[in-house]
Amino acid sequence: MDFALELRYQHLIKSLEKDFGPDIDLQILLFLIGVEELGKGYKNFKKHEKTDLMHVAICTVLEPYGYYEFEGKDPDEWPHFKLIKELPPLDEKEQQALMKEAIVEYFEHHGYSTKDIQP
Repeated sequence: MDFALELRYQHLIKSLEKDFGPDIDLQILLFLIGVEELGKGYKNFKKHEKTDLMHVAICTVLEPYGYYEFEGKDPDEWPHFKLIKELPPLDEKEQQALMKEAIVEYFEHHGYSTKDIQP
């Protein structure tokens, strides 16, 4: 992973920890993105809903990379995506780097700057 991306990611984490508490990791970020994309605010989600939220988040952050396409929402207002192309084979480190990049880009695209954040 390149240094500039890692710095942006760490700045994002530090900033979000001010609002959500310590120990934010990729799983927590994906959960937050899923909740945001669902658009219903936070509630006590059931286990299968948490899994669905993670899926929504992964599809959302990888959509700009051409892996998924938003198809619409179901009657319960849950977003649905279509797989456009398979992810290439990635080892764990490469997969983590891709997700970090996609998450940072998601937050920046939604007006959340990861630059010049004071740790």
